[in-house]
Amino acid sequence: MKFVKNPRAIYEESMDIISQYTAGLNLEPVEEQVYRRIIHTTGDPGIARYISMSPDFVTAAFGVMAKDSFIIYTDVNMIKAGINEQRVAELGGRVVCRIAEPEIIAEARRTGETRAMTAVTQSKDLIAGNMVVIGNAPTALFAVLRLVSQGIRPGVIVGTPVGFVGARESKEELEKAGIPYITIRGTRGGSTVAAAVVNALLYNYGSREETG
Repeated sequence: MKFVKNPRAIYEESMDIISQYTAGLNLEPVEEQVYRRIIHTTGDPGIARYISMSPDFVTAAFGVMAKDSFIIYTDVNMIKAGINEQRVAELGGRVVCRIAEPEIIAEARRTGETRAMTAVTQSKDLIAGNMVVIGNAPTALFAVLRLVSQGIRPGVIVGTPVGFVGARESKEELEKAGIPYITIRGTRGGSTVAAAVVNALLYNYGSREETG
């Protein structure tokens, strides 16, 4: 059986195929790269119609990346593992996930809230002005939005929690929060989608299309 073996060739052929699904969506170049990576990660061309992205999402995300010592805050370690941390470090940032820290676990047990929610509540200084990436826990996204209502505003939110309990509702609230965002409407989403979005931004940061 003949098949493509070269990883770069596989990726490029995949993107060529995916381009037919993003054609006609009237996207800016980096926005289109984000869409393509989401489609590539999920293997689902139909997911494009569920993507909701604020007009200022890419600009806001790049604004965070331009800051000294910026932070990408994630709700679960699966997202952290999926983000290209070498590229983040090259840009002067770091990726933070606190869900497995002993103090977070202890506080979650005390309050009865999820660890993801507790980690957000205990990370206000890490979240304010930075990139928040929620790909697993709707409770974490609800907690971030609660901080927003208290005046603690992230620079940008990637909000793609997945599931049937709270996911749809948390993302609907995200769209109304007034923070630059991207989400997947409904029950779809997940950590791999969230990581794909961040990597698309990282790989395209500083591109000629955005910097002029």
